[in-house]
Amino acid sequence: MLIFAGLIFTVIGILNIVNPNFAWYLKEGWKVDGDSEPSDSYVALTKLGGVIGVVFGVILFITGIFS
Repeated sequence: MLIFAGLIFTVIGILNIVNPNFAWYLKEGWKVDGDSEPSDSYVALTKLGGVIGVVFGVILFITGIFS
């Protein structure tokens, strides 16, 4: 189970690092009519969350392998 959770966290983290706007469009973008973009601070914090997610996912994955 830890291996699966590690993979999920890692994939979501990589998605947030590569395309941080995707989460904004899923959460808020559909509510806005017209052209709107997330703020720079939102993009930076989403990327930071992605890095944390990847690190946490790798730790879970390694823990799952060795347990």
